[in-house]
Amino acid sequence: MLPFARVAVIGLGLIGSSVARAVREAMPGIRLTGHDADPQVRETARALALVDDVADHPGAAVLDAELVVLCVPVGAIGAVAAELAPDLPEGVIVTDVGSSKASVAQALAEALPGVAIVPAHPVAGTERSGPEAGFATLFRNRWCILTPAEDADPVAIERVAEFWRRLGADIEQMAPEHHDRVLAVTSHLPHLIAYTIVGTASDLEEVTQSEVIKYSAGGFRDFTRIAASDPTMWRDVFLNNREAVLDMLQRFSEDLSALQRAIRWGQGDELFDRFTRTRAIRRSIVEQGQDDARADFGRSHE
Repeated sequence: MLPFARVAVIGLGLIGSSVARAVREAMPGIRLTGHDADPQVRETARALALVDDVADHPGAAVLDAELVVLCVPVGAIGAVAAELAPDLPEGVIVTDVGSSKASVAQALAEALPGVAIVPAHPVAGTERSGPEAGFATLFRNRWCILTPAEDADPVAIERVAEFWRRLGADIEQMAPEHHDRVLAVTSHLPHLIAYTIVGTASDLEEVTQSEVIKYSAGGFRDFTRIAASDPTMWRDVFLNNREAVLDMLQRFSEDLSALQRAIRWGQGDELFDRFTRTRAIRRSIVEQGQDDARADFGRSHE
């Protein structure tokens, strides 16, 4: 039995279009409706047949939905939810895909009193954006973290969990504040560092832009991939998870200062010990199936 018969996807960019494609593949019996604030995205979604019906107004997309999936930047979730509120049917469950959760949970609770809310974060994505960038296997063998309130309906939680399981995700559940601290170090801080180092390289007057591109080694290429991620989404993530990000950034700054001292004073043993520990973390990530064990991340050099 399907966890839901009718699902509305609000926001049809990379994640929203991937949700739609994954539903089509894994649960073709579900009737899908969708909406995006951008008229051009709506036209593209129609051309791609991402959903059964693309509504020009968000309220029209959710009129008979059993599940509403908000795939909009976290800074917009409260406003979008408030706009949808008058048109939500009785018994609907609302979830989201945002990568910061405490602020999202609060915004949804304020905008949708009395509505069953199960915030979620599928830990998956690419640096690409837009409806053309989505693909059905994006969530396969990836974690989807649910962060419901303590008094949330357990049946609603399980239905949302089963929805994501059908899309291929593994389910974890944690408190919103804990989620935000974990993701601050595993996702948000790495993005902040990538944006910074790529910006630093482009600002160096003694190195022209053409040289930065021409002589990019693997490490810098990987930073540029991360730094190419959607700027609206990441602006909102940093602002909505500012306390956890600032906490982790302070810790990182202290560790960076320690490395600076070790390099300055020629403390090779300390550098070797630190690099050995970080290498072990990389091996653990590969062993848990979170990345490709092949050399150079499986890149083709042909």
